[in-house]
Order: sequence, then structure tokens, then C-alpha cells
Amino acid sequence: MAVTDDTQLVSEWRELLERHARTNCALEHALKEYELGVSEFEVLEQLITGDKQEARVQRLAELVHLSQSALSRVVARLEADGLVSRGMCASDRRGVFVCVTPEGLERYEAAKPAQRAVLADFLG
Repeated sequence: MAVTDDTQLVSEWRELLERHARTNCALEHALKEYELGVSEFEVLEQLITGDKQEARVQRLAELVHLSQSALSRVVARLEADGLVSRGMCASDRRGVFVCVTPEGLERYEAAKPAQRAVLADFLG
């Protein structure tokens, strides 16, 4: 078996991690003004850009790349701030839906330009 030089792969991996970390820190800083974190903003965006402004918890976890326990904490913070509400699925009582509230939509719309500006600065 031939030994391959993985230096380039490792270098690219580290560059990706650094770019992610810098962008994430800048997003956290920009969104702080709107009392949102990156994960909270992502949850709101996924809900708002969805067809019904609601999603099952399991699907939302996949969309925002969080474990269900981490998502549960994010949703609890958003719910405490009145930005989302939770409800049972009518067709499957085991399912829980998360729905954006009018306050959540308003906060998202206020924060969106700041989030997009950071993305343009760091990724554009």
C-alpha cells in the first residue's frame, strides 16, 4: 500500500475550520444586537423560508445540523423569548412542531440584513 502525502488535505481542512470559525464569530457578534445567536437565527430562517413557517423537530434538527438535544435547547430559548411556539402534530401525537410567531418573524427580518452583510464580507 502506497503512503500518500496528506499535507494538502490537512491544510485545506484547517483553512476550512478557520474560515468557519471566523465567520461564525462575526455572525455571533452581529446577531448579538438582535438578541439572537447563530443557531437561533438559523432555526428562524429555516422556519420562515419553509412552506408553512413550521417544521417538525426532527426535520428542523437535520436542516440546522444540530442534535435533537441541542435543538431542544435552542427552541426553548426562542420559545421563552416568544419567537416560536411548539405544538403537537395532529396526525402523529408523537411529533412536535415548531412554529414561528409574528415576533419571531419581526426579529428575523430585523437581523437578516446584518447576517447577510457578514456572509458577504466573509464568504463573498
